[in-house]
Parts: sequence; C-alpha cells; structure tokens
Amino acid sequence: MENLDFNALGLYSVRWIHYVAGVCWIGLLYFLNLVNVPVQGKLDAGVKKVLTPELMPRVLFWFRWGAMVTFLSGLTYYALLFEMGGLRASAPNWSTWILLGMLLGTIMWFNVWFVIWPAQRKIINGVKSGTPADASIPKKALLFSRINTFLSVPMLFFMGFGRHAGGNVPFLSLDGIVVLLLAGGIGSAVVWFSIKQSGSISTEV
Repeated sequence: MENLDFNALGLYSVRWIHYVAGVCWIGLLYFLNLVNVPVQGKLDAGVKKVLTPELMPRVLFWFRWGAMVTFLSGLTYYALLFEMGGLRASAPNWSTWILLGMLLGTIMWFNVWFVIWPAQRKIINGVKSGTPADASIPKKALLFSRINTFLSVPMLFFMGFGRHAGGNVPFLSLDGIVVLLLAGGIGSAVVWFSIKQSGSISTEV
C-alpha cells in the first residue's frame, strides 16, 4: 500500500467516471438522432401512444443524467488537474484546447437540461394524454438535439487533440485556426451525412 498514490488514483477515478458517463450521454445522443428520429417518423399514432411512454422516459433518464455526470466530473477533473495541479500554467496550449472542448460540452449540457428535456416532457405527456404538444415543441427539441449532435464531434476532437497534439499548437495561431476549421468542417460534414442517411438504412437483417 505504501506505493499506492491515492491522489493519482482519485484523479484517475474522476477521469474514468467522466469517460463512462460521456459514452452514455453521447451514445444516446446519436441513438436519438440517427435511430429514434427516423423510426418515430414512420410510426402511426396508435403505436406511438404505446411505445413513446415506455421508451422515451427511460432513454431520456440516462441521457440527461449522463450529461449531468459528464459535466460535473469534467469540471472536477479540470479543477484537479489544470488548476490545482498547475497544468494551466505549465501547459497553456493543452489547457486552451481543453477549455474550448469544455465550452462546447457546457453548451450541450445546457441544451439537454434546459431545452431538450423540458420539451420532451411536454411531448411525452401530450402522447400520453392524447392531446399533442404544440407543433413548435417537437421542432424545438429536434433543433437543439441536432445542434448538440453537430457540436459533439468538434467537442470530442478538441478534448483528444489538446492531450495528444494540442500542447504544441497555440490556439491563436495559423495552425490553430486550421485545426478549428478542419474540426468544425469535417465534423459537420460527417454529422450531416450520417443524419441524411439515417432514414434510408436498410431494415433487412
């Protein structure tokens, strides 16, 4: 036990929690946008009334709490490693890229808790009661869910880039601008293509 570094173990534990919660959150984000949206669009009202109250509350429970745990563990990890651990001063480029990823992640977390979840509650309750929510509510939920899907790719890229390559690339530099444009452009293209193709995926097995 004398060789066990409890500080390092605690830091690793927070990072592991961050990773697992993030997989849950982003995995369900992709499920909702690439699988659930095209399927829901093909269901008639009778099937939706049975399926939606059973499926969506469960999905949205793990979705929103995955977002919350990811957000809180990420803030904790940053505080422990970069602020208390001194990496913000000793590795400023890495810190900047991580902060950019955190900014995108924070926007996504806010959208989940304060836009998507409240809208989905109204949609689900409308299906249960037989009185559909105002047509603007599903459109709003879908819009912000799409925004989160587009933000997720550069967010994940900046998190990984900061650790593995970003330490040598200043944010405010020509190289940094190229990285920003590539991450945003390629990420947006991949998400756009995936969403466009999601409705035409074969159901043959």
